[in-house]
Order: sequence, then structure tokens, then C-alpha cells
Amino acid sequence: MIRYNTNWMGPINYDWIEQNGKDWAGGRIDVRGTEENEELSLPIMKIGDYGRFSEWLHEFQTETMWTLAQLVEEYERTNRGITWYLSRSDLVERGYINAC
Repeated sequence: MIRYNTNWMGPINYDWIEQNGKDWAGGRIDVRGTEENEELSLPIMKIGDYGRFSEWLHEFQTETMWTLAQLVEEYERTNRGITWYLSRSDLVERGYINAC
């Protein structure tokens, strides 16, 4: 089975935090259970959403590796939506999530 865990990586730039506040988090998702351990980039979101998404991911498993877009879509089916730092259209354009 494939397992997913978040790895917090920031933001840690003091200027960014001064401009945007401290209530943001992002980083990567570590994917375990594949032949080679994989990583998925995890864009910045509200810290409360990061915590809830992290807890959900810790319990979630798949038989094949899913993309971030698939994981977010599945999460948002049964949980409140994630508040991202970037607009949803920017995230779609960059390939992080699917268009709704």
C-alpha cells in the first residue's frame, strides 16, 4: 500500500511572514510504498487546513501512487475545502490541482 505524510518546509522567510502573517504552511508530501520513495510538492495553505490535511493523509492509503490533485480532490469530498495562498486558478494552471 502507498502511504502519504506531509513534511512542513515553511514559509520561513521573515519578509514573507511579515507581509502575509504566520498562519500559513506548505512543504511536500512524502510518499512511501513505491519502489523509490517519492515526493509531491505541497503549496502553501492556511495552517489549520495544513494540519487537517496532514492528519487525513496520515490515515489515507492507496494501491497506486496518486497525484496531489487526486489527493486534494478526495480530501475535499468529505472535508472542508483548503484555503490556499495562491488562487485556485493559479494552482490549476501550475498543475497542482484540478479545475472544479
